[in-house]
Amino acid sequence: MTAAQDVSVDEADIRAMMRGIGVAAKVAAYKLAGATAESKNAALHGAAAAIRARKDEILAANADDVNQAEAKGVKGSFLDRLTLDDDRVEMMAHGLEEVASLADPVGTVLAEWERPNGLKITRVRVPLGVIGVIYESRPNVTADAGGLCLKAGNAAILRGGSESFQSSRAILSGLRDGLRTAGLPEDAIQAPFSADRAAVGAMLTMVDSIDVIVPRGGKSLIERVQTESRIPVFAHLEGLCHTYVHCAADTQMARDIVLNSKMRRTGICGATETVLIDRSIAPELLSPIVDDLVGAGCEVRGDASARDIDGRIVPANDDDWDTEYLDAIVSVRVVDDIDDAITHVNNHGSNHTDAIVTADTAAAERFLANIDSGIVLHNASTQFADGGEFGMGAEIGISTGKMHARGPVGAEQLTSYKYVVRGAGQIRP
Repeated sequence: MTAAQDVSVDEADIRAMMRGIGVAAKVAAYKLAGATAESKNAALHGAAAAIRARKDEILAANADDVNQAEAKGVKGSFLDRLTLDDDRVEMMAHGLEEVASLADPVGTVLAEWERPNGLKITRVRVPLGVIGVIYESRPNVTADAGGLCLKAGNAAILRGGSESFQSSRAILSGLRDGLRTAGLPEDAIQAPFSADRAAVGAMLTMVDSIDVIVPRGGKSLIERVQTESRIPVFAHLEGLCHTYVHCAADTQMARDIVLNSKMRRTGICGATETVLIDRSIAPELLSPIVDDLVGAGCEVRGDASARDIDGRIVPANDDDWDTEYLDAIVSVRVVDDIDDAITHVNNHGSNHTDAIVTADTAAAERFLANIDSGIVLHNASTQFADGGEFGMGAEIGISTGKMHARGPVGAEQLTSYKYVVRGAGQIRP
């Protein structure tokens, strides 16, 4: 049975299938850990070429997924995340090539020193092993996650959402083409043969096969993974991102950044969901910001102070400050000062991405130092919260946890390290 087959199976069969995938992934991981940088890069370039060659197949599969999603009545932001076109297919292929162009993290010497007894100790980057990636509607994650895991010498088990099942299978075929042409084991990148949700439950218990789980999706998926997983998890909570317009902000810059942060793509985790604006400038600047947002088709919800300034703003309730809309909706709150803004972000944010717009360098540094998020920005859109924009080629997700990896998780973050000790016959007294 190949990864391109889809079969109807019961839960026991799914568990047996997943065990088989896990065993094969473990074997592939051992082989991949010793692969040269040249062979991994050849696989990535081969995968990029295969994805371009399979473009029509990928787009046809994606059209089937989109049609089924539309038949279920899903909303526009979900469809945007699901839909592929020529440009997005090319972006996947280009992303794989960018990953190939990066330095190989495996084998990098992180530190070295010599002890008084002559022992020479080196800390060296090594692959994590087998990485299980569980994600929802974005089929491009198949290429990003598969490529990054490969670059870091890891085998990957990819479980995409049922909504993107056909698209992800077609992309997976291209990745496996690349592995095959480079002489690397195809089982280094695998996916379940069924879209049944039981595959997720099985993955979360595969302690003998999977070394780390990376969930990428909505709040319910993350909560399920963190609750049920018996395997270490790279936390990726929802993107409750903020843009704070400080009293010293340039007016046009503030307008441009807020509009882009919210409306460039509303369905991504780096989209701003709450705008904070200093009380001293709100009477002059808030309405122009609302002009931009409403003109772009965004619903603006706000507190009483914001509504007093602009009647187009509808009332926000307590839940709005803790909601990742992933849609053309934004909440606005008028804050007293930078301390009020920092308190709001740290109380309501998800430790993902938050930005300040200001010409006051001291205020910017204070915000950047005190916001407890994986990514903080000064005078830039929160939509830059992306591994590709950070020069990582792609990302497997944005980690909001504080253990091991934080912020964009690229190839380097998908490694661990070991200590290599070289002696000359020393024995311990």
